[in-house]
Amino acid sequence: MENFTNETLDTTQLPKFEEVQFSLLHPNYWKVTVISLSIFFIILGTGAGMALYSIEELSGSYSVIITIYIVLIVFAFGLSRISYRKKGFAFRNHDVLFRSGIISTNTIVIPYNRVQHVALHEGLVSRYFGLAKIEIFTAGGSSSDIEIPGIEKSQAENIKQLLMGKIQKQL
Repeated sequence: MENFTNETLDTTQLPKFEEVQFSLLHPNYWKVTVISLSIFFIILGTGAGMALYSIEELSGSYSVIITIYIVLIVFAFGLSRISYRKKGFAFRNHDVLFRSGIISTNTIVIPYNRVQHVALHEGLVSRYFGLAKIEIFTAGGSSSDIEIPGIEKSQAENIKQLLMGKIQKQL
């Protein structure tokens, strides 16, 4: 019979993901974000403008409504810029890391032996700038565990091949 041991690990000796050098998203991804937000706010503004124009009681409040709308736009673009700057990814020997967050920083670490599926997606605007998004799926979920946007398409294809190779080695 084998003796069972369960020794305590010295956590100070564990590798630290905080020391990893993260790759930043491609600079063109900020352009994609700006275009997407602009389209959203143009559609929202047009719809809201048409709705407000038909309400006669609000005719004196247009300047207040427009000011609030502009503040909302500036706020959304500011938060998007902060989010863009904080996102990063890294691929190590045994795992993939993705960092994101606006107020607090979240880091997701997924070991390669947990990866079940990898997908590469290109949106309409992203495709124009030659960018793609990698989605990494682990077992048990219907949505991806990590979505890494703003990667140059050729690099994204290389990452997908790397991850697919890691999956094949597990089988």
